[in-house]
Amino acid sequence: MVPGGAVLPLAAVTRVGVRADRTRRGLATALMRAQLDDLRARGDVLALLWAIESGIYGRYGYGVATRARTVRVRASRTALRPQAPAGGTVRVLDRAGFVPVLAALHDTLALRRPGGITRTPGWWEVYADRHADDALLTAVHTGQDGTDDGFAVAVARGPGPFGPDGGGYALHVEDLHAADTTAAADLWRFLLGVDLIADVVAAVPTDDPLDLLLADPRDAVVTGLADETWLRLVDVPAALAARSFGADAAPLLLAVHDPLLPDNAGIYRIAGAGAERVGPLGACEPELSCGVAALAQAYLGDRSPSTLAATGWWTVHDPTAPARADALFTTAPAPWCGTHF
Repeated sequence: MVPGGAVLPLAAVTRVGVRADRTRRGLATALMRAQLDDLRARGDVLALLWAIESGIYGRYGYGVATRARTVRVRASRTALRPQAPAGGTVRVLDRAGFVPVLAALHDTLALRRPGGITRTPGWWEVYADRHADDALLTAVHTGQDGTDDGFAVAVARGPGPFGPDGGGYALHVEDLHAADTTAAADLWRFLLGVDLIADVVAAVPTDDPLDLLLADPRDAVVTGLADETWLRLVDVPAALAARSFGADAAPLLLAVHDPLLPDNAGIYRIAGAGAERVGPLGACEPELSCGVAALAQAYLGDRSPSTLAATGWWTVHDPTAPARADALFTTAPAPWCGTHF
């Protein structure tokens, strides 16, 4: 999903590589160029991947579009504040039947944030196979209206550092999606109260309010902040036209450069009413300019244009433009994917 709620055709790119005895011959570039051409021909507007190595994909027009915080939370049945929201019930699913329940539930929850994607049956098959030997704890939250509105999947690994003498297990959350703060709070209340668990580890969105739910916010330690997904705008005109922009913001002329897919290059007029390509590069003087990889960092709202300009990712031609771009590209909540592939 992109800001404004539109759901676009997206290619989930994985397992890209060059055989060890064929490297340094331009094969990766040729492979990525052929793939991008194919995606464009198939009508995919966006491409998404998780990068094992961060130095590779920027050269192909991918930019970090979502990030996640890794948190480690001290487990306790009383970890949450008494005033933290509560409502509904949590049930544990049997191993045999968890995939159909979660598959149906996930796609009602995943598109609540920019960056969220749906999951194919093949994705769930791989997920089940990968965890075939794990003792999964799968919990589903049911709201007060009787509708399932959240779930968590976790695996116990040990020992954890917060127990006596470092004992106890750490519960690693593989998957957690919730429709609202109440469902999320109830799932966290359940996870933090599991017997023999010293702490709970999870990757959460950058704006997740978990610390505000805890009786002692220091019980949650942020152990990492890292890139989550990398985004490639395969069809820049369609991608910009599909997302929403700040309704009251003044218009902006943005030049986009894309050496691999030159049809994307051009001058774009972005305004609250939408975005459109007004001409090729050089048709008029832009107020800001950037490469397609730098545009991807702002597209879902993870990075502000002014920050990208200040750090050299975007070029400023009009000093008033970064503030207008911020007002246009701003979005809430923070983008997040939550689906590894």
